[in-house]
Amino acid sequence: MKPSIPKGTRDFSPQEMVRRNYIFDTIKQVFQLYGFLPIETPAMENMETLMGKYGEEGDRLIFKILNSGNFLAGIDAQELQSLNNKQLISKISEKALRYDLTVPFARYVVQHQNEITFPFKRYQIQPVWRADRPQKGRYREFYQCDADVIGSNSLVNEVELVQLIDDVFTRLNLPVVIKINNRKILSGIAEVIGEADKIIDITVAIDKLDKVGIEGVNKELAEKGVGEESIKKLQPLINFNGTTLEKINFLKTLLAPSIIGLKGIEEVEYIFNTLSTNNLQLNSRIELDITLARGLNYYTGAIFEVKADAGTLTSSICGGGRYDDLTGIFGLPNVSGVGISFGADRIYDVLNELNLFPESVSASTKLLFVTFGETEQNYCLSLLSLVRKAGINSEIYPDAKAKMKKQMSYADDKKIPYVVIVGSDEMNSGMLSLKNMVTGEQTKVNIKTIIETLK
Repeated sequence: MKPSIPKGTRDFSPQEMVRRNYIFDTIKQVFQLYGFLPIETPAMENMETLMGKYGEEGDRLIFKILNSGNFLAGIDAQELQSLNNKQLISKISEKALRYDLTVPFARYVVQHQNEITFPFKRYQIQPVWRADRPQKGRYREFYQCDADVIGSNSLVNEVELVQLIDDVFTRLNLPVVIKINNRKILSGIAEVIGEADKIIDITVAIDKLDKVGIEGVNKELAEKGVGEESIKKLQPLINFNGTTLEKINFLKTLLAPSIIGLKGIEEVEYIFNTLSTNNLQLNSRIELDITLARGLNYYTGAIFEVKADAGTLTSSICGGGRYDDLTGIFGLPNVSGVGISFGADRIYDVLNELNLFPESVSASTKLLFVTFGETEQNYCLSLLSLVRKAGINSEIYPDAKAKMKKQMSYADDKKIPYVVIVGSDEMNSGMLSLKNMVTGEQTKVNIKTIIETLK
């Protein structure tokens, strides 16, 4: 049987890991620049920590972990036959792999509330797991890179997160569009069309507009019990196009009867006005998207979604929003937070498609020492130590008896840009042969010059 890995997961080659680390390091540097501190949480959480926090669809996508040992102990055959799927899971599985980093973060805040200084700004870069159908740009195991501010109601946090997003993608040289909406606006819409109690069904449906189109959205709304007249009232909203200002004015008229809807418009207006009037120059395109819902139950205010403004991959590569009482589910009420999450795997796919990885991250080793025998190899070991102390990634070909062609092929295969060739002449003179593997140029220089050149 040939070895394989589960669908929706991947192995990463050294070159892929160098590129992935470039993404992680870029995001981490910007997180730290904005005052965020790192934490980590376990890969698995107790089932009750995760279930019920992501909506019905999210609950289905959580990977459950079977209890250790005989997980069927204590369940007789008759009971096993009578249990439905949900009841059975509760009896044989007490833990699950984390679905995202936000809910575990809320659990962490409640558990460590006496050790935390509020507002608490944390970042977290770890893998998450979802039992989703694997497809292009969608994986069952993937990394998230989250930044959250918790313990502050100020909309300045939302403004800073937009700047942070822009900063990350500017450094990655990736043009993006940052879409912004507000959950209160969506609640207002549900209210004015007469379906306030179906806010979750409505947001889940319209969030799929890009994937299934307006007919698909309307069909799902009808299936969820939203009335024909209400669906009709919703159409002008879904179809409306215009500038951000035009959209805001349109919403002010439409949502005039809804107090919560007008509050959402006020919050959105603050974010756009602050970004435009304080000379906070952004490289990214920003737009108000009335249909943006991000079907997660815990968002209560601003919602963010980022998509690449180039290439063929249309999936979200970053998203987030404001949650007013996420910690309340763990016994710490009235603590507001706002956060964003970068999808590193999707960002990788976009950068790869658009060929945006810098050449400097394509190879880890910068210099290879190749030799003609053991005497030359021993001579090179001290030089290798000097080069490494200077901070230059370097290695020596380990088999001293290997033919020169094999050693040079090794450098080519690993895309090592420079090679030092050392024979008896080089040992006697101290002048080493430095070959540029890209241009083919070869010069005689001492070790000091090599270090200066490569640094």
